[in-house]
Amino acid sequence: MAHRVIVYEDWGWEWLLPLVYFRATFQLWSGSTDLLTRAKRLVQASTEDAVDNLAEPGVAVWCRPGLAQVVAEQTRLPTNQPVTEPTLFLNGRGAWRSLPPTDPQDKSWVGTIGPQGPLACVYADRTLAARLSSEVLVDKIRCQTLLHGLPHRDVTNHVHLFEWPWQLVNANHDQLIADWHDDWAGIAGIAHQGCHLINPGAIHVGWGAKIKPCVVIDAEDGPVWIGENVTVFPHSYIRGPVYIGDGSLIQPGAVVQEGTTIGPRSKIGGEIENSIIQGYSNKQHDGFLGHSYIGSWVNLAADCINSDLKNTYGNVRVPINGRDVDSNEMFIGMFMGDYSKAGINVSFPTGAVIGFCSNVFAPRSPKFVPSFCWMDGESVQNFDEQRGLATARKVMARRQCTMTTAEERVFLAVRDLAQSIEEHPGLSEMMQASS
Repeated sequence: MAHRVIVYEDWGWEWLLPLVYFRATFQLWSGSTDLLTRAKRLVQASTEDAVDNLAEPGVAVWCRPGLAQVVAEQTRLPTNQPVTEPTLFLNGRGAWRSLPPTDPQDKSWVGTIGPQGPLACVYADRTLAARLSSEVLVDKIRCQTLLHGLPHRDVTNHVHLFEWPWQLVNANHDQLIADWHDDWAGIAGIAHQGCHLINPGAIHVGWGAKIKPCVVIDAEDGPVWIGENVTVFPHSYIRGPVYIGDGSLIQPGAVVQEGTTIGPRSKIGGEIENSIIQGYSNKQHDGFLGHSYIGSWVNLAADCINSDLKNTYGNVRVPINGRDVDSNEMFIGMFMGDYSKAGINVSFPTGAVIGFCSNVFAPRSPKFVPSFCWMDGESVQNFDEQRGLATARKVMARRQCTMTTAEERVFLAVRDLAQSIEEHPGLSEMMQASS
């Protein structure tokens, strides 16, 4: 491969809130991995001297400037560095299936979904590469102005581009199946006598994992990945396709249904279906979670439930940043930002959105809860960001993790960013009245 590859954020990051206040769009999960890792694997496979090194210098990332230091720490890739050589820019909101073909003699062109659809990639020659930057690509008007007049190529067959959070959830089932390779099947950990593996040729159990007696892992309709050092306690049922990340814990009696991705070091109980958990989150008691995307360092207390289907079986409207969007989908659950929490017995309506570092203790959550909101059923108050940060440090310490200085800066900056983006006049009035 004769050119550099950069995975970038575009102006569409706001449509994926509240999931991307604390991460870049390309760090969201799809199937058995995140979007960035999926792209990096393609780049490695296309390089003649590819090695097992995901940080090889041919791949870099561009993101919102305010996230640059955090993304650099987390991905260990060159971040927001200028380029002057021919470069293929891949939209980080995409689940890339293959790389668009390029030729060293190519002049600059843009790749779109359909002839005139959304921008999915840019191939930039030296001249255009030197004029592009992370700031340009997240600014719709500047980007369109700079790319105006370039020839278009239809790259629909190479990528699935996500526009809204529920699209990641709805694509997850098929992506998990597409990710599976039969040579991954095998039991490296311990599957105790008395557990039942249905279709073991589509089951992977990683090193250090423990599958206790009376567990049923059913891979008849899709593969099941169990990561390293995962513990699955007795009387649990796991129905593929499912991915369970390293260090996670599946509580006794849990039901993990198809289409579910559970990120690393999460604790899961009750029933979960067609959902994505970013990682380091708890939903370890009874209660239902369906067709949802949950961020990191989230805690859902006992008997929390969410609706993912309206009684009318109609389309679900979702309040993205407080503004209703028609999903054109029948099954939509909830979307919860990082560091948020729900008390016991909270019920979440269909299509609910809970912002970053919010706390909901009301019996029934409203459909939209702004970031840094404290809602106890009797009043709605602003949740001080310093107090939220102190709690976040405690939560992370319980998993032997420490927030970096760069992460703390981003955490505190989310408050002002969220206030400039999120809209909900009714809640704003309530919060002012309670303060």
